[in-house]
Amino acid sequence: MTVRDSATASLARSRPRHGEAVIKAILLLAALVSVATTIGIVVSLVEPTIRFFAEVSVVEFFTSTSWGPLFEPPAYGVLPLVSATLITTGIAVLVAVPLGLAAAIYLSEYARPRVRKVCKPTLEVLAGIPTVVFGFFALSFITPLLRGVLPFEIEIFNALSAGLVVGFMIIPIVASLSEDAMSAVPAGLREGSYALGASKMVTSLRVVLPAAFSGIVAAVILAISRGAGETMIVYMAGGGQPNLTLDIGKAMQTMAAFIAQAGSGDVPVGTVDYNTIFAVGSLLFVMTLAMNVVSARLVRKFREVYE
Repeated sequence: MTVRDSATASLARSRPRHGEAVIKAILLLAALVSVATTIGIVVSLVEPTIRFFAEVSVVEFFTSTSWGPLFEPPAYGVLPLVSATLITTGIAVLVAVPLGLAAAIYLSEYARPRVRKVCKPTLEVLAGIPTVVFGFFALSFITPLLRGVLPFEIEIFNALSAGLVVGFMIIPIVASLSEDAMSAVPAGLREGSYALGASKMVTSLRVVLPAAFSGIVAAVILAISRGAGETMIVYMAGGGQPNLTLDIGKAMQTMAAFIAQAGSGDVPVGTVDYNTIFAVGSLLFVMTLAMNVVSARLVRKFREVYE
């Protein structure tokens, strides 16, 4: 060890960095709060869900095609809610992923710095719009537009309108996170591609996009999770009818929409009808958790590490 290294080590020992210790403690506290919140959500869901399945058959819940826990006689088949959630989320993904990736490629590879500074914050403003505004937009503008241009019947409340607007809502998630992942790709990969005679488009699609694949997958999975849990848009535009159908022009009720509808009613606390809220919430939580686990594995598998 040189004299300079010895002096530096001695100075580091003699001057403890109290500010750094405080920052570490704050970051640890933030992480613990996140973990505690997740644990609290799980605990709040488990007990009512267990009480629900003590009175309702698990087989009926997952296989019956009729859902009407608040009617007489009650029906507890969750398949109509699950299918509506998957359909509206699928429509949203078909809208958000192409548009979001196109926006990310433009911002990362084509836009000038000044244009990027204006376009990216403007795009992210969509994420700050209240979802009830999106729901009103879907009901008052998108649905009449679709009823006027599409050749098949579109009901006032329908899954297509709800899915399209949910897709518009999650575009900023796909675009912003994908753009961040693409911007993190080393410039040397682009320069090597240009040196071999590739065009900007070829470089973007065959070099930058594969290199940022893990980040893009994480962005898409996060957007899917956000779309699956969306409430107000599907509640206002999708309707409240639990229909098990593939007709996207008809009204459907998603899992989140049912939770909003039942939770805002006069269902007595502690009854089976009340516990259906937690049973459906638990299923939605498990579905979202499964998507995030798949996302984490894909990210680890395809992650690129650059020096």
